[in-house]
Amino acid sequence: MSRFPKLIAASAVAATLAVPAFAEKFGLGRPALPEEIAAWDLDVAPDGTGLPAGSGDVYTGEEIFAEKCAVCHGDFAEGVGNWPKLAGGQGTLDHDDPLKTVGSYWPYLSTTWDYVNRSMPFGNAQSLTPDEVYAIVAYILYSNDLVDEEFVLSDETFLEVELPNADGFILDDRLEAEKHFWNPEPCMENCKDSVEITMRAMVLDVTPEEESAEAPAEAEPAQEAAVEAAAEKAVEEPVETAAVLDPELVAQGEKTFKKCQACHQVGEGAKSKTGPVLNGIVGAPAGHVDGFRYSKAMTAAADEGLVWTEAELAAFLAKPKSYMKGTKMSFAGLKKDSDIEAVIAYLQSYSQ
Repeated sequence: MSRFPKLIAASAVAATLAVPAFAEKFGLGRPALPEEIAAWDLDVAPDGTGLPAGSGDVYTGEEIFAEKCAVCHGDFAEGVGNWPKLAGGQGTLDHDDPLKTVGSYWPYLSTTWDYVNRSMPFGNAQSLTPDEVYAIVAYILYSNDLVDEEFVLSDETFLEVELPNADGFILDDRLEAEKHFWNPEPCMENCKDSVEITMRAMVLDVTPEEESAEAPAEAEPAQEAAVEAAAEKAVEEPVETAAVLDPELVAQGEKTFKKCQACHQVGEGAKSKTGPVLNGIVGAPAGHVDGFRYSKAMTAAADEGLVWTEAELAAFLAKPKSYMKGTKMSFAGLKKDSDIEAVIAYLQSYSQ
């Protein structure tokens, strides 16, 4: 018996299955349930359409960001290694190597909210509650100097925020504007005499290393050892200060100072980074580190004779941006008086 009729029959069945009109007759599929549609329908439009009810403030966002985002993006959204920077870059879009961040490049806040909500944290996407997303986005805005430390982002205040590059994008009109460049018969093979590989991504160092996400956990024993060593050093080799430092307070200060290490260094061999070296800061005049480019606000305070007494440092560390309008320091501040006292004690343990 010939197989030809069977092939014809099989083709007919396949063609029938491919026609949507016959889907119901064969019992294929069913209408999606509202909750199934909702699970996929997560997009948020620039006008706020799609936002869930909720809210989050800057301080809460800082805490969540430190716990769930800082391992890749840094405590101040400044980026770690090759992981993306989320803050800074204002005024660089016309440079040869612009820094594209939420504050410098992204046109709509909905893009930030939508991306965090859909894709973050890395490896645990869509685990954040709407309130957590609002808080994280609020902290990102604060890190870009776009809102103050008291700001609360919610579905009701969402449209109050306009990103600096909102007018930096235009409609894609290439279909008309660039049509005269098109070749009606594009080259599809052997278009160049030779092709050479000039560089590889690994050499260029553009790919983040996946193990960087595990580094903090692996580093915990070393960090604990460093804390104990600092406490022992404070006992065995006290620096010359007006008062004997409490080693436990110094150790606590070292732990809290981890929030500052992205920008500041202390100790032997310390160098200025985003922020100046803090050796000998307690009791020193403002703006005293040679060669560091301070903000105009800090320079003005130095000219007026500001001295970093314990009281002045405490006020600054509590709310940097309120204490000194125009400071470049993006850190929101330390909430607890005990943390402020500990950090000052830790800084006192390092003389010039």
